[in-house]
Amino acid sequence: MSGERGALALALLVTLAGAGEPAALSAQDDPALARARRLLASTPLIDGHNDLVWEIRTSPTAPRDVAAYDLRTTTPGHTDLARLRSGQVGAQFWSIYVPGEVRDSGYARIQLEEFDLARRVIARYPDRLALALSADDIEREFKRGRVASLLGMEGGHVLENSLGALRAYYDLGARYLTLTHNVTLDWADAALDSARHDGLTEFGREVVREMNRLGMLVDLSHVSPGTMSDALDVTEAPVIFSHSSARALTEHVRNVPDSILTRLRSNGGVVMVTFVGAFVSQAVADWEARYNHEAASAAVASADTAAHMRDWEQANPRPQATLAQVADHLDHVRQVAGPDHVGIGSDFDGFDHPPIGLEDVSRFPYLFAELIRRGWSDDDIRKLAGRNLLRVLRQTEARAARLRREREPSVRTIQELDHP
Repeated sequence: MSGERGALALALLVTLAGAGEPAALSAQDDPALARARRLLASTPLIDGHNDLVWEIRTSPTAPRDVAAYDLRTTTPGHTDLARLRSGQVGAQFWSIYVPGEVRDSGYARIQLEEFDLARRVIARYPDRLALALSADDIEREFKRGRVASLLGMEGGHVLENSLGALRAYYDLGARYLTLTHNVTLDWADAALDSARHDGLTEFGREVVREMNRLGMLVDLSHVSPGTMSDALDVTEAPVIFSHSSARALTEHVRNVPDSILTRLRSNGGVVMVTFVGAFVSQAVADWEARYNHEAASAAVASADTAAHMRDWEQANPRPQATLAQVADHLDHVRQVAGPDHVGIGSDFDGFDHPPIGLEDVSRFPYLFAELIRRGWSDDDIRKLAGRNLLRVLRQTEARAARLRREREPSVRTIQELDHP
């Protein structure tokens, strides 16, 4: 993973050529940055998605070794304790991710190992991190100066078509489930795979209903527009997009169409805008599409695909996304969905080539400073930082309390609902 170290040094930070991002030296020299820092000192910044746990699992030097991947030092990735403090992160959804393509002993083993890794990371730094299971937990830990650490499962394949497994994962601490990752499931279509069901099957709808009853956030990042629409039709609680951006600005299947953004006004949900280059820059998205096409062709025609692609990339340099482009997506979601429906979902440690100006978790205040320069009010900044997500959590918790009084845990099966 690439990362920019010493991001807060008193030296010239970044000049974004043609991107509208002014150079800055420090909060003292930049009133917008000073204002952003003041706001983040009183409102918890809640990031919807960080892949640190998978980064530790796949570490090339000490895989799965929480002690060796020491967050008290400068890590090779985007995240460590010092940079979390510099970035004024108040709460973090740590992604507990399992690739949908894994087929060894089943998804459940790897998912349980991911829970174990995440819980061990949190427990290792009790002065800086604390497990959070509710909105109240976030606010309490923010006041104590610890990063409230929530767990989010990325991909409904880990359920293995079992609502009992869903409940067990909730009891282990999962507070959102991304309905799919990149692979279409037996009950839900993914954005990057074939649309076999035109959205959700009846069992998929039952998954959403049971998530509502539990109080688990329904995360629609990674799913197809049909799945987004079906989930919005059936859910009794606000949804989230833990790490997605606006499709109107960057034509990528992982982004959210305006038609869905508009529906968030009545649903109450939040799009947590991500920093992934191909999702916020059309130039990066187009380059990646050309790269993938060239790689597929080379795999057929070339005996040395890797060498061919190195030559191709040298002749076709990769463009870079910018902080200003991320701000553009935040502006668009705020305009179309409204200021009550926008948040932050960086996906740090889940991608290479971060945007210029957003190199790691220390850089969040600079994004908020850019929005302040664009005219965002203090109230809208606080909503973006964390108030919107706290509201979604509280509404989801309240709805779950009511639903648990009204109905028992579902015992419906995919065979019963989809293959009678």
